[in-house]
Amino acid sequence: MENKRDQPQKYRSTQITSGLGRAPQRAMLRAIGLTDEDWTRPLIGIANTWTEAQPCNYHLRTLAEHVKRGVRDAGGTPLEFNTVAVNDAISMGHEGMKASLISRELIADSIELMAVAYQFDALVTIGGCDKTQPACVMAMARLNLPGIFLYGGSVPPGRLNGREINVQDVIEAVGAVQKGRLTEEELHALECAACPTFGACGGMYTANTMASAIEAMGLTVPNCAAPVAPSRRRDELAYQSGRAVMQALAHDIRPRDVLTHAALENGIAVVAAMGGST
Repeated sequence: MENKRDQPQKYRSTQITSGLGRAPQRAMLRAIGLTDEDWTRPLIGIANTWTEAQPCNYHLRTLAEHVKRGVRDAGGTPLEFNTVAVNDAISMGHEGMKASLISRELIADSIELMAVAYQFDALVTIGGCDKTQPACVMAMARLNLPGIFLYGGSVPPGRLNGREINVQDVIEAVGAVQKGRLTEEELHALECAACPTFGACGGMYTANTMASAIEAMGLTVPNCAAPVAPSRRRDELAYQSGRAVMQALAHDIRPRDVLTHAALENGIAVVAAMGGST
């Protein structure tokens, strides 16, 4: 019996790109630069959580360009869309934290809605901060389209007085000032040096924990969690993710094929071994 994975593919996106009755849809898509050649290529959704309101996801628009280049080079047509992103580090301590957990559900729902509305054949989801990563994976598992997750990477450490520091030092310094062990001037120096560029919080907090678990479960290209955000390696991973999703589509490899009981155990083991956050 012929394996379904060896049979010629009929992309689900043909529901909006193929046939006489889909001329109006094609007319709309021509307005964004698509051509006759694109009707023969799979449409790949690029779900981005970019925002300039926080550093964890600040650079994801640039990473998405590398992803799209990888998709195009591998024979697909990428279509990027965006969703919300709530940063816990900025939202905590005031009413804004009420938005955090809700945002996870909203992000997952919005990715799912876009994939259904535009009949994407596969997905690359891009996350950086705490809730965007599980939200991306939730949407991938629900939709069960061939897909790859891409992490935006962590911020490299800052430096002050010859030592490496991160945002945790700033958090602890607030208490130290209140106790009289540091001056406000010393706190200000820490504040200005702790986060030297974009990227997720520089510690084994939720973002890096989620990235490590997701890689261990097999939903990323290899070595996706470790490289820092501002690096050539991170750009290369983005390009590889674009090419990898085309391979997943060609071989009909779907998230639920990967998210086995053993894969979930891998994720749990990595979080436990690294002392990860929740």
